[in-house]
Amino acid sequence: MLAPHHEHIHVICLKGGVYTLPENVSVHSLGKEKGYSQFRYIKNFFSLAWSLRKEYDAVFVHMNQEYVLLAGPLWKFLGKRIYMWRNHYAGTWLTNLAVILSTKVFCTSVHSYTARFKKTVIMPVGVDTDLFHPLEHIARKPKSILFYARMSPSKHPDILLEALGEMQRMGVDFTASLYGTPLPKHVAYTEALKTRVRELALDGKVSFYPGIPYHRGIEVFSTHEIFVNLGASGMYDKMLFEAAASGCIVLAASKDFAREIRDPRLSFAENDASDLARKLAVLLALSPSECEGVIKKTDMLVSRNNLALLTGRLAKIIKS
Repeated sequence: MLAPHHEHIHVICLKGGVYTLPENVSVHSLGKEKGYSQFRYIKNFFSLAWSLRKEYDAVFVHMNQEYVLLAGPLWKFLGKRIYMWRNHYAGTWLTNLAVILSTKVFCTSVHSYTARFKKTVIMPVGVDTDLFHPLEHIARKPKSILFYARMSPSKHPDILLEALGEMQRMGVDFTASLYGTPLPKHVAYTEALKTRVRELALDGKVSFYPGIPYHRGIEVFSTHEIFVNLGASGMYDKMLFEAAASGCIVLAASKDFAREIRDPRLSFAENDASDLARKLAVLLALSPSECEGVIKKTDMLVSRNNLALLTGRLAKIIKS
């Protein structure tokens, strides 16, 4: 989406793969797919930053402050403008240094660590509404709940299971699907979640599925009524908007989402299983017309955070 706004874009990535991009975009891999060492990555990175120096005026670094810390002094010496996108609730003195080296910093959350700096610009999330939209030919399963994220403690699927256990005791009718593949270090954690499902007598109501390719996310969203996101405030997960754009009712712990949506039915207290259970019970009891009203609210939020709006603002700032 940035390509139409610029004469040429050079993309440096850690690992190259299969891609289809406009003719004015060149991709340079640091060599992870070839098994290069970390030292080789760094060597290749500096080689590209220097050899291409006459072919770029500005640098855009996405969610990797390490690149700014490594090459920031060089880019400053060469007179390049440095723009860093960093959207995360945590940060250290290294983040502070990366901000100092940057011309501007972008994030989507007012709770992001980088939101405190004067040079930071709050941006739209950037949901691709051409890719994510309701699929009319796919029927949504009634009273269905979706968790869709990497299976790890930081995503808090355990909190969701405890909430579902409370709903089971309340006699609320539902089914829940948990989509996500754990990293090797979180396989035992995922197995413990499955054990907890049995302990809570949720067999037959809760199902686990492996992660799926990004472009197939719309299919999963389109088969569920409610999407639950338990991510911490400060990151403003784009998946909230992808689910909403696909026609799901979104229930989130994010304070950023609560601040924008302004509907207490659609937010719950972080890491509070009881509050989550109460909110889910309320949403599952909505009439079809009430559901339509909620979805219209999130549609308005999606329109204020679409990808075209984001890329237009990014291009305008980077080119100025």
